[in-house]
Amino acid sequence: MSWDWDYLWQVLPSVLEGLLVTFEATVLGALLAYVLGLVFAVLRRSRIRAVSWVIWLIVEFVRSTPLLVQLFFLFFVLPQFGVTLSPLVAGVLGLGLHYATYTSEVYRAGIEAVPKGQWEAAVALSLPRARTWLRVILPQAIPRVLPALGNYTISMFKETPLLLAIGVLDLAGAAFEVGSLNFRYVEPLTLAGVLFLVLSYPASLLVRFLERRFGLSR
Repeated sequence: MSWDWDYLWQVLPSVLEGLLVTFEATVLGALLAYVLGLVFAVLRRSRIRAVSWVIWLIVEFVRSTPLLVQLFFLFFVLPQFGVTLSPLVAGVLGLGLHYATYTSEVYRAGIEAVPKGQWEAAVALSLPRARTWLRVILPQAIPRVLPALGNYTISMFKETPLLLAIGVLDLAGAAFEVGSLNFRYVEPLTLAGVLFLVLSYPASLLVRFLERRFGLSR
């Protein structure tokens, strides 16, 4: 089968529309993962054992089950309990919750890397617990974890094709759809792969820069 450049330009707009959906799902999913992961990490250090144990159980359960199964549960099972989500919303929630369990461990490592003396100094100054977290601990912990958060964001970006399983036409989904309409998949799927590569590589370079910036490179 020969390569058809005219066909490639013809399907390009449709594939780019899917790319916008991929960006939307990645950005919203990443924001949810960042915030929820930080909440999980802080609650894991709760003085209330029941809270810490429940968060640990949630994190381990989500990390130990496939993302695709979680997406199916959100989209196909929740409606049976009266909760109906659109495909994109279910996809964003699935990505965000799944990666929140990973970012929580990253945050936890960053928090534990803060010298113990910083905690002791905050106690000595009688700082409220909330202020200790916001003004002392997190400003030191978060820069340490930025490269890892960047890597998880890239992984999330490359896993958005799983959303096709619940009807979200992301980059890969749009390429597959136009290919099925024309019974020709080579050009659109190749284009989708190239776009994933071209967009992931600069993000990887940014992660490496952050690693050097914060002295985390090996």
